[in-house]
Amino acid sequence: MKTEKDLKLAVLIDADNVPYAYVKEMFEEIAKYGTPTFKRIYADWTKPTVSGWKKVLLENAITPIQQYSYSQGKNSSDSALIIDAMDILYTGKVDGFCIVSSDSDFTRLATRLREAGMTVIGIGEKKTLTPFITACDKFIYLEILKSKNRDEEPDEEKPQAVKPQDTQPLNKVDPEIINLFADTISDLADEDGWAYLGDLGSLMMKKKPDFDSRNYGFTKLLPLIKSIALFEVDERDSGRGKGKHIYIRKAAKKAKRRGQRRSSKGIQAPAEEK
Repeated sequence: MKTEKDLKLAVLIDADNVPYAYVKEMFEEIAKYGTPTFKRIYADWTKPTVSGWKKVLLENAITPIQQYSYSQGKNSSDSALIIDAMDILYTGKVDGFCIVSSDSDFTRLATRLREAGMTVIGIGEKKTLTPFITACDKFIYLEILKSKNRDEEPDEEKPQAVKPQDTQPLNKVDPEIINLFADTISDLADEDGWAYLGDLGSLMMKKKPDFDSRNYGFTKLLPLIKSIALFEVDERDSGRGKGKHIYIRKAAKKAKRRGQRRSSKGIQAPAEEK
């Protein structure tokens, strides 16, 4: 996925399916991937359930789009957002889309935009269903954007304890993610089994669009890998005086010596029975 800071993005928000409390952190996150050129939010603004959004629209220069509910129990925003997305696509003025919703009804839209060569970033809550997540190039959980309490300032007079994790994890480091790491390292490894960290992160995200080290409580990929004893890390000088190239490989397995002994010639032979 493209990650240039000058990527032009259309940010389309489904107000019915995301909370307004994340809006500041959300746009800070989007800024890592590009510049929002369209910022639109969709809802039936006559409903009290979206009143909280009204307070943050002006602060963040988001254009509200009114869509009345034609029937009870239906999300009226979906069709308006989809129509606008296709209109923006055909203008040719953007390089990608950021769809902010936890609603899997946008799965087909995300797929269609990617078919047109657009980068698609999804942002939603942890409850988002898998089809929408996998239809995006990258999917970001809103919960990790609020994992740090910004109102709490560190006390410089008190020593800060070193924590193994940086943020509150959404997921556990389970065998599934460890196996995905191992397989991805094998896909990228050189003759000695080393894989470049940057390539590892990129391929992990292609295989698992919602992969993010913050989901596991770490702000960066390297600390996450170091927390798993099954992998080795090699930090090599870049040759430019600053920074290092970091490589990862699967840790070498120790030879099992149970029931075996080494002969004087260095050949292993079965241990003598008692």
